[in-house]
Amino acid sequence: MNDDPVLRELEVEVEADIELNAAGTPPDDDIESPSEWLLDPVEVQEEAVDLRSLRGAIEALEGDDPGTTVSSA
Repeated sequence: MNDDPVLRELEVEVEADIELNAAGTPPDDDIESPSEWLLDPVEVQEEAVDLRSLRGAIEALEGDDPGTTVSSA
């Protein structure tokens, strides 16, 4: 397993974003008030797919997925 601190931090941030996405809330740095949140269900779904893909890529780089080999070529 790769203990790269950058990957670990990225993984934590991605997991937090996945939880926010599932809850339907914007990130803390979003300065709009809740009354201004316009959540497009398609965009929410696309973001969820993107975040899960990113999480999968991080896991592959860390070697968490035994079925995935990462080459440096």
